[in-house]
Amino acid sequence: MISEASQRHLIVNADDFGHSPGVNHGIITTHELGIVTSASLMVRGPAAAQAAAYGRERPSLSLGLHVDLGEWRYREGAWAPRYIVCRLDDAGLVAAEVSRQLSTFRSLVGRDPSHIDSHQHVHLREPVRSVLLEVARPLAVPLRHWTPGIHYCGKFHGQSAEGSSLPDAISAEGLISILESLPPGLTELGCHPGAGDDFDTPYRIEREHETKTLCDPRVQAALRVLGIALCSFADPPVSALGRGCSRADT
Repeated sequence: MISEASQRHLIVNADDFGHSPGVNHGIITTHELGIVTSASLMVRGPAAAQAAAYGRERPSLSLGLHVDLGEWRYREGAWAPRYIVCRLDDAGLVAAEVSRQLSTFRSLVGRDPSHIDSHQHVHLREPVRSVLLEVARPLAVPLRHWTPGIHYCGKFHGQSAEGSSLPDAISAEGLISILESLPPGLTELGCHPGAGDDFDTPYRIEREHETKTLCDPRVQAALRVLGIALCSFADPPVSALGRGCSRADT
């Protein structure tokens, strides 16, 4: 008999909830018809209120805070800012902005976030990392990449870091291959579904492909065959809690 500690549990988390109605539609579709169990709310997005309203009515979709401090695009061999919310090297400015976004999240959703992450993973570097750890710790919620017991998988993405197309990575076959290679324990799989053309991003076509793949019956069948149990940040397995799922320490 397989012990719970050796079993594989999976949170499928959709980033950028609230970015636009089209992104919201893709996330909602993949939650209702596919395998998405969680989403990260971008409270500065023009469709954040719509996303939050859906989240309030759907406790099955855990909602976290997608901290938005800026966005960068790779052009002509270098990363250039599309917009900057605040300087990433000033801990005081970062802390103040994160506090504002957390307050907005609470106002929109009516509760604390179930987890915290950041747009384009800016919290992988200091001082943003330390600021978000200080926010996550009293909330007792996971911080992506930094919470023991939760492995983050970012392989389900249709572009390279430089923007080259990687269509196989977001195909049904590609996702099934990722699922087959998941380690024991709890994994968060990042994704970016969306639909339509109401968002300004070089990842528009890939969002539509992700939406189709996340709803593909072959993927859901593979989860059953592989014995991978879906869960959310609001409903993690007991074994993961024991290894620190509810803490954001280092």
